[in-house]
Amino acid sequence: MFKYETHLHTVQASACASASGKHQAMAYKKAGYTGIIITDHFFRGNTCISHKLPWEERIRLFCSGYEEAKAFGEQINLQVFFGWEETFEGQDFLIYGLDKEWMLNHPEMEFWTIREQFDIVNKNGGMVIHAHPFRDRPYIPKIRLFPKLVNGVEVFNACNMEEENQRAYIYAKQYDLPMTAGADSHHHDIICSGIKVEKKFENIYDYIALIKKKLPKELIYSDR
Repeated sequence: MFKYETHLHTVQASACASASGKHQAMAYKKAGYTGIIITDHFFRGNTCISHKLPWEERIRLFCSGYEEAKAFGEQINLQVFFGWEETFEGQDFLIYGLDKEWMLNHPEMEFWTIREQFDIVNKNGGMVIHAHPFRDRPYIPKIRLFPKLVNGVEVFNACNMEEENQRAYIYAKQYDLPMTAGADSHHHDIICSGIKVEKKFENIYDYIALIKKKLPKELIYSDR
């Protein structure tokens, strides 16, 4: 089976990360993964990109961790796909299916509402996953759920407490939402998580189809 990490960060764009795109690619290749999806914190989240810069420069810097990982991944036979993590008052969403060029042409995306995010991303062939929906931390003012405004739920996050993941699983089951898993890796000591599939992805849209169509997959749980 083919292993994919669905949720990880790089130091180039996420203020809370310490691992570069190249390091993430190298670490996951060593761990036996077929591919990874870079999901750095976007501009309303814990970004290290200055809001004072022009939009084009901000997007260029934001994508630099992914581009470094992708370039190195091509050298070591590791697939590297693009996504991002958007934040609304402590609630985080993983976005897949839109690329750098699309972002450059849509600066209004920085001010989307949660409903606009779901509608526009899906209209353009993408997908919205609610990341670690029951994470309870001091920086999160309240837990909020959006079952009609997401395409799926991250029911296992390797940085969560067990009970937080259990609640996410129950939530997804209750609303019949597709499930996925991710390590939320930020640093050099990666935690293995993500998904296993029987067919290798050709592109990010294969992952989107896997989730939206509820195709067979196996969740990878952390062994820490």
